Amino acid sequence: MIVDVAHYIDGERREVSDLDAALTACLPGDGDFVWIGMKDPTRAEFDEVAGDLRLHRLAVEDAVVGHQRPKVERYGDSVFVVLKVLEYDDATSAVETGEIMLFVGPHFVVTVRRGEVGSLRGVRRELEGDAGRGRLRRGPRAVLHAVMDHVVDGYVAIDAELEQDVEEMEEQVFSPARTSDAQRIYSLKREVLEVRRAAAPLVDPLRELVNRDGSDPDDHALFVLRDVLDHLVRTVEHVEGYDRLLTDILSAHLAQVSVQQNDDMRRISAWAAMFALPTLIAGVYGMNFDNMPELKWHYGYFACLALMVTACSLLYRAFKRSGWL
Repeated sequence: MIVDVAHYIDGERREVSDLDAALTACLPGDGDFVWIGMKDPTRAEFDEVAGDLRLHRLAVEDAVVGHQRPKVERYGDSVFVVLKVLEYDDATSAVETGEIMLFVGPHFVVTVRRGEVGSLRGVRRELEGDAGRGRLRRGPRAVLHAVMDHVVDGYVAIDAELEQDVEEMEEQVFSPARTSDAQRIYSLKREVLEVRRAAAPLVDPLRELVNRDGSDPDDHALFVLRDVLDHLVRTVEHVEGYDRLLTDILSAHLAQVSVQQNDDMRRISAWAAMFALPTLIAGVYGMNFDNMPELKWHYGYFACLALMVTACSLLYRAFKRSGWL
């Protein structure tokens, strides 16, 4: 559905009564453009917009179907951008994923949001404020830069959360207390993978966009893009580092589990040996043969008990010295 339509003239918002009026008002001129915001549009809703703006058929299909890889594609004088927007859930420490697609033309911007994550209301409000009107005067590219900046800032925030989670996991794995952390480590690796899938594919297209716009006399717009690219590259490097570190942490955790199991088996074996020896002695003298002189000895029972205690004590000392107990 269409959630917002506005016509911007010299950075000022102009309300429109319907979509046709907004598209008709989209006249050539610097800073004069229409911004159409859509959320989970149907094919019929999108066809109404796509036909009037002459959006490319392949880009429209990607926007309607969704679940696309982050990318930047050019179709004539317009640009189609797919962004994965991420949000960190503090309650569950999980990364939620949404999708934002932008059609950016000479005098129009169409933003398509899929899922409940990644509302652009705050971006629009910021651009329409006193501080953002100067950016809106630069036309549709200002909206593209602002949305990219918003999405990448989300990556940076999640990067900080993941860094804290990985550090806590590292401390927990190497703490003396026994813990079962394999499932938590795997969940963290899945979250890192979600961030990597969203951020890494965007680096090369954004770098190409920066290089292509390098001759743009608007230094501020180029500065914004370069700043976004710098944050994106740094986030990708951090996320790749987290992935390698989590792999090492998982290997260390499994090694610790193996060592703990070996220690447990040695303790069990030691105690089993100490119980087996008295059982052996009792079994020998429990056979009650007539030719066993110890059976008729008055102190035989006490001597047998003393033998058991002495043998078990010697075994205990031997196992204690060897580290089995």
